[in-house]
Amino acid sequence: MGDYILLVISCILVNNILLAQYLGNCPFLGTSKKMETAVGMAMAVVFVLVMAGVITWIADTFFLKRFGLEYLRTISFILVIAALVQFVEMFLKKSIPALYAGLGIFLPLITTNCAVMGVCLINIKEEYTFMQVIVSSFGYAVGFGLALILFAGVRERILLARVPKPLQDTSIALVTAGILSLTFYAFKGMV
Repeated sequence: MGDYILLVISCILVNNILLAQYLGNCPFLGTSKKMETAVGMAMAVVFVLVMAGVITWIADTFFLKRFGLEYLRTISFILVIAALVQFVEMFLKKSIPALYAGLGIFLPLITTNCAVMGVCLINIKEEYTFMQVIVSSFGYAVGFGLALILFAGVRERILLARVPKPLQDTSIALVTAGILSLTFYAFKGMV
């Protein structure tokens, strides 16, 4: 049990997929302007990442490795992620149309979100067991969501501040993301 707790802390804080490994910055910058869209994107990523982690681990363990097809990892993982994103997109379109509209183009971009693919590949590279894959995928997804929600809160506050003209919009967002990344870097020696 202690190992799983350390794995979760490592995935959320120490090796945060966004702020320590710099994967998934496109939806991070694109959906963090409003808290509602940030929370919606975080929930969508949690679902997609956990499901993708589990399914890709099963596919790799029972099919790709067994038949010596490891070279098909990338394409098979992309297919799994794309199918899951389509499922989430259809669900949100029918169930929560306001969130679907708010996420806009960034929802289909989860398909090409390198954070999702990165976590799937990290799980395989680290040779995690099935339970470790579930825990690490969930931990990375929660870390993604935590960083996204924190960043959205800061960006909403920045809208109220007087920012010099050359630093407005994307420039101040990147500076802020760098500072937020430094705060997560403080956790590096923790685990």
